Amino acid sequence: MNRVELTSQAAEAVPLHAPVTGVPAAPAPAPLLAPARDAAILRRLLESGAVRPALDVVGLVLALVLALRWPNEPVSFGDGWPMLLFPPLVMLLLLVRGMYERRLRPTILDGVVPIAGAISIAAMAVVVVEAYLVESQFEPSVTAHLWAAAMVTVGGARATLLGVQRVARERGLDGRPTLIVGAGAVGTRLARRLEAQPEYGLAPVGFLDANPLAMEDLPGVPVLGTPDDLDWIAQLTGAEHVVIAFSSEPDERLVELVRRCEALRLEVSLVPRLFESLNHRATYEPLGGTPLVGLRSVNPKGWQFAIKHVIDRLAAALLILIFSPLMAAIALAVRVSSPGPIVFRQRRVGRDGTVFDLYKFRSMRMTAPADHRFRPGRGSAPGGVEGADRRTLIGRLLRRTSLDELPQFFNVLRGEMSLVGPRPERPEFVDLFESDIRRYGDRHRVKSGVTGWAQVHGLRGQTSLTDRVEWDNYYIEHWSLGLDAKILALTALAVFRSAE
Repeated sequence: MNRVELTSQAAEAVPLHAPVTGVPAAPAPAPLLAPARDAAILRRLLESGAVRPALDVVGLVLALVLALRWPNEPVSFGDGWPMLLFPPLVMLLLLVRGMYERRLRPTILDGVVPIAGAISIAAMAVVVVEAYLVESQFEPSVTAHLWAAAMVTVGGARATLLGVQRVARERGLDGRPTLIVGAGAVGTRLARRLEAQPEYGLAPVGFLDANPLAMEDLPGVPVLGTPDDLDWIAQLTGAEHVVIAFSSEPDERLVELVRRCEALRLEVSLVPRLFESLNHRATYEPLGGTPLVGLRSVNPKGWQFAIKHVIDRLAAALLILIFSPLMAAIALAVRVSSPGPIVFRQRRVGRDGTVFDLYKFRSMRMTAPADHRFRPGRGSAPGGVEGADRRTLIGRLLRRTSLDELPQFFNVLRGEMSLVGPRPERPEFVDLFESDIRRYGDRHRVKSGVTGWAQVHGLRGQTSLTDRVEWDNYYIEHWSLGLDAKILALTALAVFRSAE
């Protein structure tokens, strides 16, 4: 068993706490294996409850001053007093939306979009007050200046803070030590995800499980003990967060464990049962003293997706028009680079198993036959360079910048694909993966996409197929037009970075 053997001397150095019942929370002693001092100080600074409100106050005051003293349009206090309502309104909206709570916000968009929404709503409220309560003529441009200034000052400050947090987490300087209760399939997958994506801000330091998986199935996170050992293991590792995944422990023991975490002032997250069926539409519905979770799913063949597909075709037509000069230049470069067709066609499987021809700009030489014997590594998806590298010079550039995907806008216009959705796969691999990968076929409930939720999280080419299927099905269960917009924004950002 992959369990850390602690010496009796170390165990005796850490006092055990009494059972949960009737025992008040004791001050947490200094951890024996605490993070480096500079990392701990940085983490406390970045995650301090006062940093975000302080940044917002400074940004809002600065925006107010800029709006009142805008070049060539200064405003007197007598006319501009409704603008004083703007800062407290923004702060109130952010408080209501939970933007001052410590939550998992892995991308800068997750932290900035709610800021932009709060600023916009507050600005509209100021316009209403100005229109009905201010007797003098008040130029709407003044409020527009306030809105624009706040977007830059407040949004910029939050984006900078989130960017610093992201860099610090990627370098291992800002991550809350986290214990995972349950070293089963779900717990180990969660540990691997947290290790691979430090931007979530949770650094797994160990498992608590009486019956963990075999050693070869565990990630690099050790099994430190059982849930009964929470008290002294939390002290030993300096844990600040506990994630309760599926465990062999009975529910009543887990309830006691949550109470113990609260007594030790440890933050707790819970992986719920039936988590694959939950989405952001789920509702909390108390039935007396028993909480119920109402499941609300979206129908991939319903009116919501019908609207999505109309928007897809209109957007594809517009994008073809915008990128037509670039596509013409690429077509010429492909024709000159090597003999062969400009557009490469390949059979792919889309919604409900429908097979269609996917279009790409050709990026490989036609002098050597394709290697039909290629098979991806175990657990990996196909893609990228398969077999001998036959990419042309222009093809390397097209692949790196994803410009070879531009002809797929015509697939979208034809109704074969969507702008956002799971990436389509070749029929021979679909037949192989459906029998080997759990829930692989579920991704065919919707149209395939030019880009997708898995791709913007780095799952491109020959990466983990299981993770890709998980992200694709998450996208379908949580679909919204807002999520599509977020994926498109992240895609544009990824393309911009790759072109640098």
